[in-house]
Order: sequence, then structure tokens, then C-alpha cells
Amino acid sequence: MDPRYVLFAFIIASLVVVQLNLRLASPVLAILNRWLRAGVISLGLAALFQDLEWSDRPYPVLVLVFALLWMLAETIYNWLAINALSLSPLPLFPKFTVNRGGDEWPTNPRLLKTRDWLRAEGFKLVQSLKAEISPAHQLRVSVYQDADARIRLQVTFLPQANGAVSLCASLSSHTAAGRRYVTDNLYLPFGGFYPESWHVLRNPWCRSLASLLRRHRDRLARSGELVLPWTTEPLSDLNEQQQDLERINTELGFLQPRALREEHGKITHEGRYRVWKEIFTLGYLGRSARYE
Repeated sequence: MDPRYVLFAFIIASLVVVQLNLRLASPVLAILNRWLRAGVISLGLAALFQDLEWSDRPYPVLVLVFALLWMLAETIYNWLAINALSLSPLPLFPKFTVNRGGDEWPTNPRLLKTRDWLRAEGFKLVQSLKAEISPAHQLRVSVYQDADARIRLQVTFLPQANGAVSLCASLSSHTAAGRRYVTDNLYLPFGGFYPESWHVLRNPWCRSLASLLRRHRDRLARSGELVLPWTTEPLSDLNEQQQDLERINTELGFLQPRALREEHGKITHEGRYRVWKEIFTLGYLGRSARYE
């Protein structure tokens, strides 16, 4: 088969996936498109070098070389982006406030179906929150609880560069033994550390809330622990989580001490490596570090 047919197939598939993702904002489609994009670049550049007779190497060898060069270029770009984030004023653990603007849930048919499903499952809205990431960007969160208040569901809306909105969910429960069980499908890199009492399972591939809820309930059942109902309000609990995460990650060397952040940035060199590694595994494999 002519390699150019494969190249054209990759180009068409990438265009189709991009158009689909404009409506769905799915991280699964984003992962697929990264692989397709890498294929288009490596296949295309290899074909160009052969057509212009710039190299007499076999076509598969050129494809492999350009694929490795593309990965290197992405690595450099991601490393520079992490350094820029570390030096920027953007908060890594922002403070949340109550959202009284009435815009807690986007008016998107796909997302509204999710809200209807939550109501059908007995989840009730407890509080709507927001955090300012920058003057132009706010992170919106809606917090739900099931009928007996033993499972708290945090729905986070992540705006995409193309204008679409992606929904991520985090289910959490706490036990009489002082442990917190968290099951989420966040696909943003974290790279840091959680408190020892937290048992976190990240499922970036799981985009179904029903499946995520089943996994969380299965984890609680397997633990055999007594699950307590939530009594603290989401706002105070979430802001306390943010403070604890910042403190622990400073103590364990992911974040610089506050006195050094202005000069050296917020994230240490070890922390930047951990973030870079998780960007790669999430971006191409849909896998996050295991924190259980």
C-alpha cells in the first residue's frame, strides 16, 4: 500500500475527530487526536523528505525518526509551559467562594442530560462554588450529595480553547476511621501528593457518571469501613482541602517554600518533572498516577 494513502487516512480521521470534539469536549477523543496528529506529522515529513530526495533512508526509518523528534518537541513545549505556570501568578490551589451568579450549570443539552440523571439518581444540589483562576477565567463547581449524604459529588466544568465545555466529576466519602475515598475522572495533570488518609483513584477514561458512581460504591463496599454522612458544608471542606494540599506538597518538596517562590517559582524541579511525566501519560495513554 502506498504510504500516502495511510497519511491521507490519518489526516481525514484527525479532522473528523476534531469536529466531533468541538461538540463533545471528550478527553478520550483528544487523546486519539494526539496520536493521529503525531502520525500525520511523522508520516508527512517522512514523505516530504523522500519526495525531495533529502534522505535515502527507508521510509519506516524516517517515520520513526520524525515521530521521536515530534515527541521531543512536545516535551520541550510542555516543560516550558510548566516553567511558565510555576513562575506565573496563577494559583495552583485557588480559594473557592459561593457562586451566586446563577450560571452554575452550562445551558448545553448534553450537560443538562447529566443534571437530569443526577436528579433521577437522588443526588441533590448542596452548593455552587467558583474560584478565580485569572481575571478572565473562573472555575465553576457544583456540589451534590446522595440521599443519605454519604457520597458527595463534585462536578467541575472545564472550558476548552475551542469554546466547548468538558465535565469532570469527583466522588468522595469519608469513614469513621478518618479515611477519605475519592474516585474521579479528572484528566488534568496533578503530579503532587495527597494526604496519607486519602485513597484516590483517578479514571480519566471513564466519562460515564453511572460507571464512576458504581466504581466508587464498589470501593466503599470492599473497604468494609463505616461511611459517615457529610456534615460540613462543601465550601469550607473544599477550601480546607486546598490548604492541606498546599501545605503537604510544600512539606514533601513538590512546591517551593513561600519565601522562595518569587525568585524560583512555585514548583520545585522534582515537582516539574512529576507534572511533565503525568502530562505525557495522560495525554497519550489516558493514565494517571495511582494514589491509592
